Amino acid sequence: MEVEDIIAMAQGDLARRAQPPVVLASGEVAELVRDYPEHVARLGLDNGALAQLLSGERDVFTAACGDQLSGLHGPKGKPCPARPWVCLLCPLALFTPRHLPNLMRLRAFFSRHWQQMTTDEFMPVFGPFAHRLDGILAPGVHFTKRALQAAAAEITDTTTSSPCAPRSAPHDQDLRRAHRRRLILRLRPRRRGRLRRSRPASPAG
Repeated sequence: MEVEDIIAMAQGDLARRAQPPVVLASGEVAELVRDYPEHVARLGLDNGALAQLLSGERDVFTAACGDQLSGLHGPKGKPCPARPWVCLLCPLALFTPRHLPNLMRLRAFFSRHWQQMTTDEFMPVFGPFAHRLDGILAPGVHFTKRALQAAAAEITDTTTSSPCAPRSAPHDQDLRRAHRRRLILRLRPRRRGRLRRSRPASPAG
């Protein structure tokens, strides 16, 4: 892959992340077509596919996916391998009230990792996703306070049994180890460059 291709991919990823989330308070096709016409056009879905998107047939853990075989986060033509939180910044994701319980579980997952990791470790890995999630779950922005309370009441499991945890833990440990290695490599030249204190000459015998 050429350097130009890598730069173009990185710029495309930044542009996708900058797009606002597609959130439907009612989960109706009419609302999607009315409020997000550009999103509907970009997905290129017919009425039947839109109905599947909103009925739950295309649901993943935290959202409904416009096209799991698009190859946006993995090989084209194969189911998307992305972690659940990647959907938060994905332009193919659609969030509706039925996703609220799992979005709240994901917020608890972020909260646990925030407590376990340093800020320098957490922000590069989870920071942008946690920020997007806070915006989606902010009362009165996309969902009413009553809808958020009703979703919270559906969660009977504890944060330690979140569906995200078993799948994500090994991956997160690898990320933390890689980040620590980068920090160590960054600090090593400074350590090598320190001047050693000269010891006082021993008194003549």
